[in-house]
Amino acid sequence: MVRAGLTPDRLARAGAELADEAGFDAVTVSALARRFDVKVASLYSHVKSSHDLRTRIALLALEEMADRGTAALAGRAGKDALAAFAHVYRDYAREHPGRYAAAQFPLDPEAAAASAGARHSRMTRAILRGYDLAEPDETHAVRLLGSVFHGFVTLELRGGFSHSVPDSQESWERSVDALDALLRNWPSA
Repeated sequence: MVRAGLTPDRLARAGAELADEAGFDAVTVSALARRFDVKVASLYSHVKSSHDLRTRIALLALEEMADRGTAALAGRAGKDALAAFAHVYRDYAREHPGRYAAAQFPLDPEAAAASAGARHSRMTRAILRGYDLAEPDETHAVRLLGSVFHGFVTLELRGGFSHSVPDSQESWERSVDALDALLRNWPSA
C-alpha cells in the first residue's frame, strides 16, 4: 500500500532537506524511508533508486538556483549583474550546502535536457553580453565564471578560508571585482 501524502516531489524536497542537514552523500532511499518512518519498499513506488532520488534533488537545486538568478538579474547589467549572479551562487551554497552539492551531480542526457541547466547558461551569457565578448571567448568566459564561483564556494564551505585574514567576504568581493576587470579587458587570442 502506498503511504498517503508521499509523492516524488515531496520525497525530493525531503531529500534536499536531508542533504542540507547531513550532506548529499548521505541521501539514500533508506535514509529517506527512516525520515518518513516507512519501509524502503514503500518509497520505490515513487522513486526508482537512490540515483533517481539524487537526480530529482539535483533538478530541484538547479531550478531553485535558476529562479534566484532570474530574480537577481532583473534590471541589472555589467558589473552589477555579475555581482548579483555571483552572490546567488555563493548565498545558495551557504544556505543549502547539500542542495548545492546536488547541483553538481552528473545528470544523464535526458535529465540534463529537462533541467534548469540551460537557464543557468543563458543567464551567464546574458551577463557576458554586457562585456561584448564574441565566440569562442564568450564560452571561455562562461567556463571561467563557473570555475571561479564554484571553486571559491567549495573551498569556503570546506573551511578553507576560516582562519585567514582578510576574511572570505573581502576576498569574494575582490574576486568579483577582478572578474569584472578581466571581462572588460579580455585578452585577445
